[in-house]
Amino acid sequence: MVHWPGDPDVSFRRISEISQGSHANVTTCQMPVHTGTHMDAPCHFINGADGIDQFPLETGIGPARVIEIDSEVRSIGRAELEGKGIRRGDRVLLRTRNSEQLWYREPFWKDYTAINASGAELLASTGVALVGVDYLSVGLFQGDGPETHRILLGAGIWIVEGLALGNVQEGDYEMICLPLRIVGCDGSPARVALRRR
Repeated sequence: MVHWPGDPDVSFRRISEISQGSHANVTTCQMPVHTGTHMDAPCHFINGADGIDQFPLETGIGPARVIEIDSEVRSIGRAELEGKGIRRGDRVLLRTRNSEQLWYREPFWKDYTAINASGAELLASTGVALVGVDYLSVGLFQGDGPETHRILLGAGIWIVEGLALGNVQEGDYEMICLPLRIVGCDGSPARVALRRR
């Protein structure tokens, strides 16, 4: 399972098996919370801010817009987001060239498409509720990635990363996004489902 460089590998290990005489099958899981489809909590980049347990369920459930970003774009800035009809309170999911690949089966890809600080500032000034992207980070690997996170999280925008949007077209959807409620944690794996409106 692809994960951020330097983070430990994902591990699933059976620690109890019926076939070995146990009463139940039990598996242990070890993984960074920022692996696969996951959410970032404000405390991921802002010391002392809310953990993922403070995520309001109403933010994760409701209408969402999938916005297609031109496949030539590597860094999503203000220019790429202006004129897209983004409004206050929107849940915005960005489908980029990342979705054209089965990136989750490949080694970590440093040249993924992500939002730069100017794009984050536009989303923050608009007042969206949630932004989702189709790779492991909303911010660029090389450049202003940490600043992008701080701008969005500091504005109260919840972040979903690692969305699998390969079979999803631009348009309006109903979204259900549910992270694990881990008290004080900087993020959580999440299950995200979209249904066309």
